[in-house]
Amino acid sequence: MKSLFDTVSFKCSKLVTQNYSTSFSLAVKMLSPSIREAIYSIYGFVRFADEIVDSFHDYDKEGLINDFEKEYYKSMKMGISLNPILNSFQHTVKEYNITDDLVQAFLKSMKLDLIKSTYSSQTEYEDYIYGSADVVGLMCLKVFVKGNNQKYEQLKNEAMRLGSAFQKVNFLRDLKDDNLVLNRNYFPGVDLNSFDENAKTTIINEIEEDFRIAYQGIVKLPIEAQFGVYTAYVYYKKLLKKLKNTPYYEIGNSRIRVSNYTKAGLLAQSFVTYKLKLV
Repeated sequence: MKSLFDTVSFKCSKLVTQNYSTSFSLAVKMLSPSIREAIYSIYGFVRFADEIVDSFHDYDKEGLINDFEKEYYKSMKMGISLNPILNSFQHTVKEYNITDDLVQAFLKSMKLDLIKSTYSSQTEYEDYIYGSADVVGLMCLKVFVKGNNQKYEQLKNEAMRLGSAFQKVNFLRDLKDDNLVLNRNYFPGVDLNSFDENAKTTIINEIEEDFRIAYQGIVKLPIEAQFGVYTAYVYYKKLLKKLKNTPYYEIGNSRIRVSNYTKAGLLAQSFVTYKLKLV
């Protein structure tokens, strides 16, 4: 039965989330059960596309990402894909009216990773972040508001700023690997050779402003989504604090992490804050 295959497809998206990101998986568990599957399916889609351009070095990346895109649109037309990640995602796209401009913007940024290594202007940088992160926040927001377009428009800017903040934290954390392994430089005018305390401070100030604006949207989210999004926000704020307290030269030589023990503590702290209605 198709319904059984759909169930298996969503379980595959959940499995992808759990294996690729313990922190995001933890945040999704804090969402209402009614929307978890949809968020898992979004993560599965964006994770597979990201893995193609970032990890599959021994394969034809361009061919793989193009095939992935073609199969997605084929699934949208047919209502099914034998790729369970695409099958679950197309269901979510249709159920929550995720517009095609968001999907296209995301795929555009993923394809840029195959041909572009340096983002030399602020416009290029912001365009890449919009496609790689902001639109993912907007896809999730489509699920959170469950078709309430007025609520979507009200929270759109804050959702984008949260996506930007998450992505910029990732860029800062992964500065070494992006430069030395993937030969990419996302921050305009900044690489391992020019990275110093001033550059680090400028980037962190920018991220903190993104978080400040994003928080204003978190407190307005529907109850089904608020605690889960707040959990992710707290985790990334902790990661940013660690980066802020790390000398710039160590950021360029190691990957800063938040331990599982600390994540558990952050979850407990978030729960108490949320229950006391301090969010």
